[in-house]
Amino acid sequence: MAVSLERLRGRLIDLHLHSDGSISISAARRLAELGGTPLDALSDAEVFDRISVGDSCEDLNEYLDKFVFPLSLIQTREQVAEHIRLLEDELKERGYAYAELRFAPQSFCERGLTQRQVVEAALEGLRASDFEARLILCCMRGADNLAANLETIELAGEYLGNEVVAADLAGAEAIFPTADFAPVFERARELGVPFTIHAGEADGPQSVRDALAMGAARIGHGVRAAEDPALVRELAERQVPIEVCYTSELQTGALEGVGVHAVGELLEAGCKVVICSDNNSVSNTWVGRELMLLSDVLGLGNAEVTQLLLNAVDASFADEATKARLRGVIAG
Repeated sequence: MAVSLERLRGRLIDLHLHSDGSISISAARRLAELGGTPLDALSDAEVFDRISVGDSCEDLNEYLDKFVFPLSLIQTREQVAEHIRLLEDELKERGYAYAELRFAPQSFCERGLTQRQVVEAALEGLRASDFEARLILCCMRGADNLAANLETIELAGEYLGNEVVAADLAGAEAIFPTADFAPVFERARELGVPFTIHAGEADGPQSVRDALAMGAARIGHGVRAAEDPALVRELAERQVPIEVCYTSELQTGALEGVGVHAVGELLEAGCKVVICSDNNSVSNTWVGRELMLLSDVLGLGNAEVTQLLLNAVDASFADEATKARLRGVIAG
């Protein structure tokens, strides 16, 4: 039976969703107004060009350039709170049941906010919507931001269980290798903060191995693990969730070396694959579309898509009561 998008409504889950890469055109206009710089001179098409990478993306570094404009719209406490609230309301409208929203607090500090103020504003926005979401605090790959990353981890530890559920490492993976950030995640382990790490996207299988060695509970993207059969077997045996973001990985070239059927190969090997969107605006997608695309590419039916959604529940950083409720929603 063909997969129906309508059937998925109210059951959708996204565990890899960058909030700053998921600003809609209307949200961009609202946030710009709050910052005192309305976008009245720009058409919707021009705003879209500033927040979406399109089909001509060369690599991850070009993809990451598309975050510059959205980040300029999330630099005051009011903008941060409204940004999170608007995104939650949009997800609810699209038929999501749950999402884990990730962002780097240090990226919202260009106009004087502290990371703590950013987190508190995001929590304020989170609580202003009745959609069920949690926050993941991202550390960023860079050459001179160890102190900022350690501050992010400390905040994740302090707010853990208070709608903050985990930490992450994002950014230019090929330029700043995963292994370089071992001290950051050593501190996360000391504080008991679970974490996911972007790996196996712009960099190869070794980056996934490094993430596993650090204790990552999930792997962000991870599709280039398919280049290493032994690593695929390890991921399957350990049932480490892999946050696949199909459209994004096509755009950044992550799937070039392993082919578009790498996702199917991971599934066939028994890996715990979770389908995510990565960035709703930058990639011009959402998790419903991602599931439909992969259904077409891999020939998945309703049973397989339901299992992917259940994988997301299992892989989430939510508490057990929330997981039990979500399983009931998906099975219902």
